[in-house]
Amino acid sequence: MTTAYNDRAAPFTHAPVNVSKTMFTVLAALAPATLFNLWMFGWPAIFLFLVTVGACVACEVICVRLSGGSADSAIGDGSVLITGWLLAVSLPPWAPWWIGVVAAVFGVALAKHAFGGLGQNVFNPAMVGRVVVLVSFPVQMTAWVAPKPLFAAGSPGFLESLHYTFGRDVSLDAISQASPLGFIKTELARGIAVDQSMANAPGLMDLILGFHPGSMGEASVPLVLAGGLYLMWKRIISWHIPVSLLGTLFVMGALFNLVDPARFSGGLFHLVTGASFLGAFFIATDYVTSPVSKKGQIVFGVGIGLLTWIIRTFAGYPEGMAFAVLLMNSLTPIIDQHFRPRAFGRTSKGEPLPVKGGEQ
Repeated sequence: MTTAYNDRAAPFTHAPVNVSKTMFTVLAALAPATLFNLWMFGWPAIFLFLVTVGACVACEVICVRLSGGSADSAIGDGSVLITGWLLAVSLPPWAPWWIGVVAAVFGVALAKHAFGGLGQNVFNPAMVGRVVVLVSFPVQMTAWVAPKPLFAAGSPGFLESLHYTFGRDVSLDAISQASPLGFIKTELARGIAVDQSMANAPGLMDLILGFHPGSMGEASVPLVLAGGLYLMWKRIISWHIPVSLLGTLFVMGALFNLVDPARFSGGLFHLVTGASFLGAFFIATDYVTSPVSKKGQIVFGVGIGLLTWIIRTFAGYPEGMAFAVLLMNSLTPIIDQHFRPRAFGRTSKGEPLPVKGGEQ
């Protein structure tokens, strides 16, 4: 007996991957760099990381239950863990606990569930949370501290770190420093040329390894790069967005530095500072908020790289990755409209492919 649907059901291929496996693969790729960064910034960073991820999970549970869904399945897919993880490593490591909570609420409740939940959001939730607290609380969000490795001399102990993260009226003015991007921008505003201020900035190896003030996501370029290459090897992401983003950022920096080195920092400096590699491999490649087609992804990556360089160079904020990602997120539907993937059996213009050997 033949079934009634055999003549009209299409053949489907079932891949051995799902949302949960994809998300936890991304977390595994992020883990080495994150562990290194938590060690480098000590207990305050560990506390803030746990608070931020926990707040994201709590917001996810509340939003899913209010909408009548299953909280277990929502948490089990791992998407909210990635949101909380990326949000935590984008914050100042010694920021107070409520910064992480506020960012989590806006990232998960507003940027994700207000649009309908997983797969429906227009903007990257982690970057929405970061931008909201950056604009709302600029003092706390620019209080960078130099790395103080866990258990090293000068690193705060467990109880002292609790005070930094959860205490009231804690000021980091005495120990806070500017990030490399912020230092160059501040010196330029004082009339000191970029090529001169670079002499007082951290060296190239310190920038690459992360031994400088900044967020946890700005540290350890080799480990972030290794995680990104692992995702490419596992075919979780492709090369199109990371290469086009980093390439554009490098080219813009190199070209303008060649024209006027006293005004513009070089391409290599832009690559190894800020959240360039984290943004290229782990943030901009978000499935939901990035284009579908390969050509569209290249346009998307070029746009983020260009906007990041423009914001870093001409705007008031030293780092521009989060703003650039959100701006390009808003253009993703337009990019998808103009760069559609070729349908199976049709040309790129949508015309049927000719049948080899004539009509059957």
